[in-house]
Amino acid sequence: HVAWLIAGGCDGVVPNGSLGEYQTLTDEERARVVRTAVEAAGDGARVMPGVAAYGSAEARRWADQAAGAGAGSVLLLPPNAFRADEATVRAHYADVARAGLPVVAYNNPIDTKVDLTPGLLARLHGDGSIVAVKEFSGDVRRAYEIAELAPGLDLLIGADDVLLELALAGAVGWIAGYPNALPRSCAELYRAAVAGDLATALPLYKSLHSLLRWDSKTEFVQAIKLSMDLAGRPGGATRPPRFPLTGETEAAVRAATEKALAEGHN
Repeated sequence: HVAWLIAGGCDGVVPNGSLGEYQTLTDEERARVVRTAVEAAGDGARVMPGVAAYGSAEARRWADQAAGAGAGSVLLLPPNAFRADEATVRAHYADVARAGLPVVAYNNPIDTKVDLTPGLLARLHGDGSIVAVKEFSGDVRRAYEIAELAPGLDLLIGADDVLLELALAGAVGWIAGYPNALPRSCAELYRAAVAGDLATALPLYKSLHSLLRWDSKTEFVQAIKLSMDLAGRPGGATRPPRFPLTGETEAAVRAATEKALAEGHN
């Protein structure tokens, strides 16, 4: 799957992220996922494992494992077992940065209840703890404040359904969900968007948006896996406590996927 994504136009992969259900993996499985991704990518610089954990020591251990496996960077949530204050967040990122790999912060205040605001991101960047942020708040206005407060911090699109807006606001990357089902169309959309080619990007975005918005919903893992199945790339079953989609939700994802496939997306 990793090699197929890269052949389809993706620049790299982010194993053990939210979509990868890292919370449900054993330690051995989680480590093997990273080793497999690095081997399949052929270049560790293309691999950014997620190293999120309840505690800083465990997150640091996963960052060390990623470094040992040859990965080029890591993606790190703030502490997510409790609503951490700023001092705790800064210490957490500093601890993991000592593993020696570039750290990309992951701002997902919806699920973690910790908001990496533009000001806090600027301070984390000033600490030398992060080089980029995966921005998943959904508030595209933040892109401009981040650029003002931390001009050297790379902004990465973190939610599929705000891709165009954040690309036009200066994002330089996309950590995405739906390329797992439709890599070529998503890669074309991303490259047109960051190039400011609205004549190409806007029709693609409109055509795909009924799918892309599932990346921001609670059922995103099941939705993307179902879309993969329909596109001929087996996504497999989710692990408990996630259950397969049913009823109207399954029908909506199926209809949006079949529409995209009928329109030639792949």
